[in-house]
Amino acid sequence: MKAWKRPLCTLALTLAALLSPALASAADLRIVIMQAQAGDARRYQSLLEYLSSRGIPASFVTAPDANAASEMFASGKVDLMFAGSGVAGALMMKGLAEPLVRPVGLDGVSTYSAVVIAPKGSPRFTGAGSWFDGKRVIYSSLASAGEFFFESLGASRPAAKLKASSHGAAIDALSRGQADVAVVKNTVWAKEASKFPALELVGTDTGVNPDNTLIAARRLDPAVAQRLTGLLLGIEGDASPAAADAKGQLKVRGFVATTAADFTHTLELLKRAGVTKDFAFRF
Repeated sequence: MKAWKRPLCTLALTLAALLSPALASAADLRIVIMQAQAGDARRYQSLLEYLSSRGIPASFVTAPDANAASEMFASGKVDLMFAGSGVAGALMMKGLAEPLVRPVGLDGVSTYSAVVIAPKGSPRFTGAGSWFDGKRVIYSSLASAGEFFFESLGASRPAAKLKASSHGAAIDALSRGQADVAVVKNTVWAKEASKFPALELVGTDTGVNPDNTLIAARRLDPAVAQRLTGLLLGIEGDASPAAADAKGQLKVRGFVATTAADFTHTLELLKRAGVTKDFAFRF
Protein backbone atom coordinates (compact mmCIF):
# COMPACT_ATOMS: atom_id res chain seq x y z
CA MET A 1 0.00 0.00 0.00
CA LYS A 2 1.28 3.44 -0.87
CA ALA A 3 2.16 5.70 2.03
CA TRP A 4 -0.15 8.36 0.60
CA LYS A 5 -2.56 8.97 -2.25
CA ARG A 6 -1.68 12.06 -4.20
CA PRO A 7 -4.77 13.07 -5.99
CA LEU A 8 -3.38 18.97 -11.98
CA CYS A 9 -4.52 27.19 -12.67
CA THR A 10 -1.26 25.58 -10.84
CA LEU A 11 0.66 25.02 -7.48
CA ALA A 12 4.14 23.66 -6.88
CA LEU A 13 6.13 23.35 -3.69
CA THR A 14 9.70 22.75 -2.83
CA LEU A 15 10.48 19.94 -0.46
CA ALA A 16 12.60 22.00 1.89
CA ALA A 17 9.88 24.55 2.61
CA LEU A 18 7.52 21.82 3.79
CA LEU A 19 9.87 19.72 5.85
CA SER A 20 10.34 22.30 8.57
CA PRO A 21 9.25 25.88 9.26
CA ALA A 22 12.90 26.53 10.06
CA LEU A 23 13.70 25.95 6.41
CA ALA A 24 11.00 28.30 5.15
CA SER A 25 13.45 31.08 4.37
CA ALA A 26 15.48 28.78 2.15
CA ALA A 27 12.70 27.78 -0.23
CA ASP A 28 9.03 28.59 -0.82
CA LEU A 29 6.00 26.94 -2.36
CA ARG A 30 6.19 27.63 -6.08
CA ILE A 31 2.83 28.14 -7.80
CA VAL A 32 2.78 28.00 -11.59
CA ILE A 33 0.19 30.42 -12.92
CA MET A 34 -0.57 30.75 -16.62
CA GLN A 35 -0.20 34.37 -17.72
CA ALA A 36 -3.75 34.30 -19.10
CA GLN A 37 -4.99 33.52 -15.59
CA ALA A 38 -3.87 36.66 -13.78
CA GLY A 39 -7.21 36.70 -11.99
CA ASP A 40 -6.54 33.21 -10.68
CA ALA A 41 -3.19 34.34 -9.35
CA ARG A 42 -4.89 37.08 -7.35
CA ARG A 43 -7.51 34.66 -6.03
CA TYR A 44 -4.87 32.18 -4.93
CA GLN A 45 -2.86 34.83 -3.11
CA SER A 46 -5.05 34.43 -0.04
CA LEU A 47 -4.43 30.69 -0.05
CA LEU A 48 -0.71 31.35 -0.13
CA GLU A 49 -1.09 33.64 2.84
CA TYR A 50 -3.02 30.92 4.67
CA LEU A 51 -0.33 28.34 3.97
CA SER A 52 2.33 30.81 5.06
CA SER A 53 0.49 31.36 8.34
CA ARG A 54 0.77 27.62 8.88
CA GLY A 55 4.51 27.59 8.18
CA ILE A 56 4.41 26.92 4.45
CA PRO A 57 5.52 30.04 2.47
CA ALA A 58 4.67 30.24 -1.21
CA SER A 59 5.41 32.19 -4.38
CA PHE A 60 4.28 32.19 -8.02
CA VAL A 61 5.99 31.01 -11.19
CA THR A 62 4.39 32.06 -14.49
CA ALA A 63 3.86 30.00 -17.63
CA PRO A 64 2.52 31.36 -20.93
CA ASP A 65 -0.07 28.58 -21.38
CA ALA A 66 -1.22 25.13 -20.28
CA ASN A 67 1.33 23.45 -22.52
CA ALA A 68 4.23 25.26 -20.87
CA ALA A 69 2.84 24.67 -17.38
CA SER A 70 2.50 20.95 -18.11
CA GLU A 71 6.05 20.75 -19.43
CA MET A 72 7.36 22.54 -16.32
CA PHE A 73 5.74 19.89 -14.16
CA ALA A 74 6.88 17.02 -16.39
CA SER A 75 10.48 18.29 -16.39
CA GLY A 76 10.60 18.42 -12.58
CA LYS A 77 10.80 22.20 -12.27
CA VAL A 78 7.80 22.15 -9.93
CA ASP A 79 6.45 19.59 -7.51
CA LEU A 80 2.75 20.33 -7.19
CA MET A 81 0.10 21.80 -9.43
CA PHE A 82 -3.55 22.80 -9.34
CA ALA A 83 -4.80 21.98 -12.84
CA GLY A 84 -7.64 20.89 -15.03
CA SER A 85 -8.43 17.20 -15.25
CA GLY A 86 -7.01 16.83 -18.76
CA VAL A 87 -3.52 17.98 -17.83
CA ALA A 88 -3.69 16.12 -14.51
CA GLY A 89 -4.79 12.93 -16.21
CA ALA A 90 -2.08 13.15 -18.87
CA LEU A 91 0.61 13.55 -16.20
CA MET A 92 -0.86 10.62 -14.28
CA MET A 93 -0.75 8.48 -17.42
CA LYS A 94 2.91 9.40 -17.77
CA GLY A 95 3.50 8.09 -14.27
CA LEU A 96 4.62 11.52 -13.09
CA ALA A 97 1.79 12.57 -10.79
CA GLU A 98 -0.90 11.42 -8.41
CA PRO A 99 -3.92 13.39 -7.17
CA LEU A 100 -4.24 14.83 -3.66
CA VAL A 101 -7.31 17.03 -3.25
CA ARG A 102 -9.69 19.19 -5.26
CA PRO A 103 -11.71 22.25 -4.22
CA VAL A 104 -15.41 22.04 -3.46
CA GLY A 105 -17.42 25.06 -4.63
CA LEU A 106 -19.92 26.93 -2.49
CA ASP A 107 -22.60 24.96 -4.32
CA GLY A 108 -21.00 21.68 -3.25
CA VAL A 109 -19.81 20.89 -6.79
CA SER A 110 -16.28 19.63 -7.47
CA THR A 111 -16.69 18.04 -10.92
CA TYR A 112 -17.65 19.15 -14.43
CA SER A 113 -18.50 17.88 -17.91
CA ALA A 114 -17.94 19.00 -21.48
CA VAL A 115 -20.83 20.65 -23.31
CA VAL A 116 -21.24 21.59 -26.96
CA ILE A 117 -22.57 25.10 -27.60
CA ALA A 118 -23.84 26.42 -30.93
CA PRO A 119 -26.13 29.14 -32.32
CA LYS A 120 -29.80 28.55 -31.58
CA GLY A 121 -31.46 26.33 -34.17
CA SER A 122 -28.32 24.27 -34.80
CA PRO A 123 -28.64 20.48 -35.15
CA ARG A 124 -28.28 18.50 -31.93
CA PHE A 125 -24.84 17.04 -31.27
CA THR A 126 -24.82 13.36 -32.23
CA GLY A 127 -21.85 12.29 -30.11
CA ALA A 128 -19.75 11.50 -33.18
CA GLY A 129 -16.70 13.38 -34.40
CA SER A 130 -18.24 13.62 -37.86
CA TRP A 131 -20.83 16.04 -36.45
CA PHE A 132 -18.08 18.68 -36.55
CA ASP A 133 -17.36 18.16 -40.27
CA GLY A 134 -17.22 21.48 -42.07
CA LYS A 135 -17.57 23.48 -38.85
CA ARG A 136 -15.14 25.86 -37.18
CA VAL A 137 -14.79 24.46 -33.67
CA ILE A 138 -13.23 26.38 -30.79
CA TYR A 139 -12.08 25.09 -27.40
CA SER A 140 -9.44 25.46 -24.69
CA SER A 141 -6.32 23.43 -25.38
CA LEU A 142 -5.54 20.39 -23.20
CA ALA A 143 -8.96 20.59 -21.53
CA SER A 144 -11.16 17.56 -20.80
CA ALA A 145 -14.09 19.85 -21.60
CA GLY A 146 -12.34 21.17 -24.69
CA GLU A 147 -9.57 19.83 -26.90
CA PHE A 148 -9.35 16.41 -25.24
CA PHE A 149 -13.11 15.85 -25.50
CA PHE A 150 -13.10 16.88 -29.16
CA GLU A 151 -10.14 14.62 -29.97
CA SER A 152 -11.79 11.70 -28.15
CA LEU A 153 -14.77 11.66 -30.52
CA GLY A 154 -13.05 9.98 -33.45
CA ALA A 155 -12.46 11.00 -37.04
CA SER A 156 -13.69 14.41 -38.10
CA ARG A 157 -13.02 17.01 -40.78
CA PRO A 158 -13.74 20.40 -39.20
CA ALA A 159 -13.26 23.52 -41.27
CA ALA A 160 -10.93 24.81 -38.54
CA LYS A 161 -9.77 23.89 -35.05
CA LEU A 162 -9.40 27.08 -33.03
CA LYS A 163 -7.94 27.43 -29.54
CA ALA A 164 -9.20 29.91 -26.96
CA SER A 165 -7.42 31.17 -23.87
CA SER A 166 -10.33 30.03 -21.68
CA HIS A 167 -13.78 28.45 -21.83
CA GLY A 168 -15.35 31.88 -21.48
CA ALA A 169 -13.26 33.22 -24.35
CA ALA A 170 -14.41 30.30 -26.52
CA ILE A 171 -18.06 31.13 -25.84
CA ASP A 172 -17.45 34.82 -26.58
CA ALA A 173 -15.70 34.00 -29.86
CA LEU A 174 -18.63 31.79 -30.87
CA SER A 175 -21.08 34.60 -30.09
CA ARG A 176 -19.09 36.94 -32.34
CA GLY A 177 -19.28 34.55 -35.29
CA GLN A 178 -15.60 33.66 -35.13
CA ALA A 179 -16.50 29.96 -34.79
CA ASP A 180 -19.49 27.73 -35.53
CA VAL A 181 -19.41 25.61 -32.38
CA ALA A 182 -17.65 25.64 -29.01
CA VAL A 183 -16.75 22.84 -26.60
CA VAL A 184 -16.57 24.14 -23.02
CA LYS A 185 -17.10 23.31 -19.34
CA ASN A 186 -20.73 22.96 -18.30
CA THR A 187 -20.06 25.01 -15.17
CA VAL A 188 -18.76 27.94 -17.22
CA TRP A 189 -21.69 27.73 -19.64
CA ALA A 190 -24.14 27.68 -16.74
CA LYS A 191 -22.69 30.96 -15.44
CA GLU A 192 -22.40 32.63 -18.84
CA ALA A 193 -25.48 31.38 -20.73
CA SER A 194 -27.71 34.35 -19.84
CA LYS A 195 -25.22 36.70 -21.51
CA PHE A 196 -25.54 34.89 -24.84
CA PRO A 197 -29.24 34.50 -25.72
CA ALA A 198 -28.41 33.62 -29.32
CA LEU A 199 -26.50 30.49 -28.24
CA GLU A 200 -27.70 27.19 -26.81
CA LEU A 201 -26.44 23.87 -25.49
CA VAL A 202 -26.77 21.22 -28.20
CA GLY A 203 -24.97 18.30 -26.52
CA THR A 204 -23.02 17.11 -23.52
CA ASP A 205 -20.48 14.54 -22.40
CA THR A 206 -21.99 11.70 -20.38
CA GLY A 207 -19.25 11.55 -17.72
CA VAL A 208 -17.73 13.92 -15.18
CA ASN A 209 -14.17 15.07 -14.46
CA PRO A 210 -12.66 16.24 -11.15
CA ASP A 211 -12.23 20.01 -11.23
CA ASN A 212 -8.94 21.82 -10.56
CA THR A 213 -7.27 18.95 -8.71
CA LEU A 214 -4.03 19.43 -6.82
CA ILE A 215 -1.61 16.83 -8.12
CA ALA A 216 1.82 16.04 -6.74
CA ALA A 217 4.94 14.68 -8.38
CA ARG A 218 5.45 11.03 -7.49
CA ARG A 219 8.94 11.85 -6.30
CA LEU A 220 7.59 14.15 -3.58
CA ASP A 221 8.25 12.93 -0.04
CA PRO A 222 5.08 11.29 1.37
CA ALA A 223 5.38 13.27 4.60
CA VAL A 224 5.29 16.51 2.61
CA ALA A 225 2.19 15.43 0.71
CA GLN A 226 0.46 14.29 3.90
CA ARG A 227 1.15 17.57 5.65
CA LEU A 228 -0.23 19.65 2.79
CA THR A 229 -3.20 17.34 2.24
CA GLY A 230 -4.16 17.44 5.90
CA LEU A 231 -3.94 21.23 5.95
CA LEU A 232 -6.18 21.63 2.89
CA LEU A 233 -8.71 19.02 4.03
CA GLY A 234 -8.96 20.82 7.37
CA ILE A 235 -9.51 24.30 5.97
CA GLU A 236 -13.28 23.80 5.70
CA GLY A 237 -13.60 23.56 9.47
CA ASP A 238 -10.99 26.24 10.16
CA ALA A 239 -12.72 29.42 11.35
CA SER A 240 -9.55 31.53 11.51
CA PRO A 241 -9.51 34.83 9.56
CA ALA A 242 -6.77 33.49 7.25
CA ALA A 243 -8.79 30.39 6.39
CA ALA A 244 -11.98 32.38 5.92
CA ASP A 245 -10.22 34.80 3.57
CA ALA A 246 -8.72 31.96 1.52
CA LYS A 247 -12.08 30.22 1.16
CA GLY A 248 -13.81 33.50 0.39
CA GLN A 249 -11.38 34.52 -2.34
CA LEU A 250 -11.46 31.08 -3.93
CA LYS A 251 -15.24 30.80 -3.44
CA VAL A 252 -14.94 27.30 -2.02
CA ARG A 253 -16.23 25.42 1.00
CA GLY A 254 -12.99 23.54 1.32
CA PHE A 255 -11.27 20.60 -0.33
CA VAL A 256 -12.10 16.92 -0.77
CA ALA A 257 -9.66 14.01 -1.00
CA THR A 258 -9.13 12.90 -4.60
CA THR A 259 -7.71 9.65 -5.98
CA ALA A 260 -7.14 8.05 -9.37
CA ALA A 261 -10.62 6.50 -9.10
CA ASP A 262 -12.11 9.99 -9.46
CA PHE A 263 -10.34 10.22 -12.84
CA THR A 264 -11.92 7.07 -14.29
CA HIS A 265 -13.94 8.92 -16.94
CA THR A 266 -11.17 11.44 -17.62
CA LEU A 267 -8.55 8.76 -18.22
CA GLU A 268 -10.86 6.86 -20.56
CA LEU A 269 -11.50 10.09 -22.48
CA LEU A 270 -7.76 10.79 -22.77
CA LYS A 271 -7.07 7.27 -24.03
CA ARG A 272 -9.74 7.68 -26.73
CA ALA A 273 -8.09 10.97 -27.66
CA GLY A 274 -4.82 9.11 -28.25
CA VAL A 275 -2.94 10.23 -25.15
CA THR A 276 -0.16 7.83 -24.12
CA LYS A 277 2.85 7.96 -21.83
CA ASP A 278 4.74 9.65 -24.68
CA PHE A 279 2.18 12.45 -25.14
CA ALA A 280 4.01 15.75 -25.74
CA PHE A 281 1.14 18.02 -24.62
CA ARG A 282 0.38 18.97 -28.23
CA PHE A 283 -1.87 17.44 -30.87
